[in-house]
Amino acid sequence: MLDLDFTQRFLFDDTDVRGEWAGLERSYAEVLAKHPYPEPVAALLGELLAAAALLVGTLKFDGLLVLQARSAGAVPLLMVECSSAREVRGIARYHAEQIQPGASLGELMPEGVLTMTVDPTRGQRYQGIVGLEGATLAECLSGYFATSEQLPTRFWLNADGRRACGMLLQQLPADRRREPEAREADWQHLTTLADTLTAEELLSLDTETLLRRLYHQEQVRLFDRQPIEFRCSCSRERSASALTSLGQHDAQLLLDEQGGRITIDCQFCNQRYEFDAADVAQLFAGGGSEAPGTTRH
Repeated sequence: MLDLDFTQRFLFDDTDVRGEWAGLERSYAEVLAKHPYPEPVAALLGELLAAAALLVGTLKFDGLLVLQARSAGAVPLLMVECSSAREVRGIARYHAEQIQPGASLGELMPEGVLTMTVDPTRGQRYQGIVGLEGATLAECLSGYFATSEQLPTRFWLNADGRRACGMLLQQLPADRRREPEAREADWQHLTTLADTLTAEELLSLDTETLLRRLYHQEQVRLFDRQPIEFRCSCSRERSASALTSLGQHDAQLLLDEQGGRITIDCQFCNQRYEFDAADVAQLFAGGGSEAPGTTRH
């Protein structure tokens, strides 16, 4: 069995192409354990988790990457967050009665749109949007990079409800190979070989074996593994901030509507945070988010 939950970078020496491999098992299982997802939804969510882990490996930033797909179909929302520390969480919204076994991306999310947001701790926020026009999430993401002004990038993604794995190849700026024809030949050669990768191979082979099987004639340099883990960023403090942002009048109205106790549930991990009248009064008196008595969560 693979020891998953890590990303691993690799380079093709003598070319201007790099790659990234990502695998999630425990972290994927923790995401799925929070909600009873049908198989096609769990698979899509797993592919998006793998995609986010791959993309974080290509970005040099401290902050958060968010991938969010929306549609008017059976799956109106897929959302994954991956921090620069490779802490992931994800969620899907779906209409169970519309989900058919083995349903494709197009059937689950017709006329869908995928938004990629890079939110650095410091610096400017970036957002890109692509239509879900490919047959798979991998095709949609590859198409986004093909039509944008970013570096050409290809994705291969698979998930089966137990494991979610992905591979990415990206063409780097001209350095080792300056001639456009030679650069294009390298890119076509390496991506054509990657297109022979099967779902079974991607989900079952370790990085070294997979790369040796695909690129046994190439000089491939493999870097150290970077661990991935599930972690939800919700907290009582953040829930309290959401309450104070409403303003004291609206927070009091909400408290009255909910019978004297405001309940805030985290959609990602199902954690529950409760605030009673004393908590709300303390918040707006500047006393912080800790409950006057016992902290409830």
